[in-house]
Amino acid sequence: MSGAIQLVWLKRDLRLLDHAPLARAAKRGPVVLLYVHEPSLLTSPEHDPSHLDFVSAGLTELDAAMRARGHRLVVRHGEFPDVLERLQQEIPFEHLWSHEETGNRLTYDRDLRVGRWCKHRQLPWTELPQTGVARPHRSREGWAQRWTARMRAPIVPVPETLPVPAWPAGFDFGHGIDRAALAVPASDKVEAVAGGEAAALATLDSFLQRRGVNYRADMSSPVEGWQGCSRLSPYIAWGHISMRTVYQRQARRFEQLRGRPVSREPVDPRWKASLESFESRLRWHCHFMQKLEDQPSIEYVNMHRGYDGLREEDPGRWSAQQRAHFRAWCEGMTGYPLVDAVMRALHRGGWINFRMRAMVVSFASYHLWLHWRPCAVALARHFLDFEPGIHFSQFQMQAGTTGINSIRIYNPIKQAEDQDPHGTFIRRYVPELADVPIEYLAEPHKMSPMLQREVGCIIGADYPAPVVDHGLAYRTAKAKMFRWRQKTGLREEARQVMRRHGSRKRPPLRRA
Repeated sequence: MSGAIQLVWLKRDLRLLDHAPLARAAKRGPVVLLYVHEPSLLTSPEHDPSHLDFVSAGLTELDAAMRARGHRLVVRHGEFPDVLERLQQEIPFEHLWSHEETGNRLTYDRDLRVGRWCKHRQLPWTELPQTGVARPHRSREGWAQRWTARMRAPIVPVPETLPVPAWPAGFDFGHGIDRAALAVPASDKVEAVAGGEAAALATLDSFLQRRGVNYRADMSSPVEGWQGCSRLSPYIAWGHISMRTVYQRQARRFEQLRGRPVSREPVDPRWKASLESFESRLRWHCHFMQKLEDQPSIEYVNMHRGYDGLREEDPGRWSAQQRAHFRAWCEGMTGYPLVDAVMRALHRGGWINFRMRAMVVSFASYHLWLHWRPCAVALARHFLDFEPGIHFSQFQMQAGTTGINSIRIYNPIKQAEDQDPHGTFIRRYVPELADVPIEYLAEPHKMSPMLQREVGCIIGADYPAPVVDHGLAYRTAKAKMFRWRQKTGLREEARQVMRRHGSRKRPPLRRA
């Protein structure tokens, strides 16, 4: 141990288990564990007060864990590298540690500034990976094998001891949230889950032991998905649990179920398919993050530049009808009950299952013909599990601007009938439709005027009429995409996109 102070900078990694920078730093000297509330991130259009609440819960728990070890967590408010400069004056440190982050342009530029500051100060900065994203990355060949090797690497245990620095007299540890100072109002998401490492581990355990048995079927339903999906995405996105911990515990659970003696209670046959599907989505998670790591510009521009001009990108140049459609989509007032229920559910809780996310993005992209970028920013605020690499890559895939994915236009009427056959989800989040008969719930505008009066839901007054006609919008969008794809030169660039971002043959899901 050198005795020199080691600064561990927390980003999206608010935990103690499997925290390599913390463990490495603790072996070198006294540790200062730092989290910074950055105004540029807190006031960005992608940030929501629920994000701050989730992070704050993780910070509170982490500080309690540090106190139990005779240590403290340090929290600051400010921009980088100014925060580092001030902290260096208060309690000089000789090494900066952190995890790598595949974030948006704001965090990318922030990291560049920190790198320049460290170089100027001649202070080493060690960044360590925490996901399956490779950096540097030159080729997709062998990516899946490298991902698997990283996930199977030993989990870093919580350090047995955390050397404590000699805190200066009157040192401010900076705890407590001053929302006025942070310029963040209170969250209105009344159904959002609480953050923290303990909640993350408990959520994983309940999924692997009970809730996940029918995951493969439940994950498509907005009704069954609330319990049947893992619900781990916010914890993974903000680092309250590591991807490696999730991977290894599900692998252990699979082996446990496979090796259960015949004499004991038989294993539900659904577990095998469900755990295999879950594992494939862990790889999928990092596969999409790798796209943003390799091409940061896809946060703003089409992955396939041959699709530039397909839709109007600048909201300032949208027609009055496009602006009205965008507002209706954001507010859950499109006249398509399942679309509206999903959007309102996001307003209340910040989470919805993947198929429903894909459906509302498809609706905005094809039925309303809106550019993906403004819609992506709007949903980023409402996704408690907002992960830039997945978010922007997925938006472009659903909007048809990658050039390498097939076009899929979701039918919001059929999705309502298939995924919410009893109307449970729609009635919960669109209470205006509570008494609408099930046979009209997917298309309430087809009720007769007399029936509308009987059930107390007048279309156009109590609930909006559809903002577009599904059949016409579907045919128009399909024709536009077909014509655009006939343009010369698109195929060659699509091959380049595939070489850069396309998945390769995956290794077997099951481990030896």
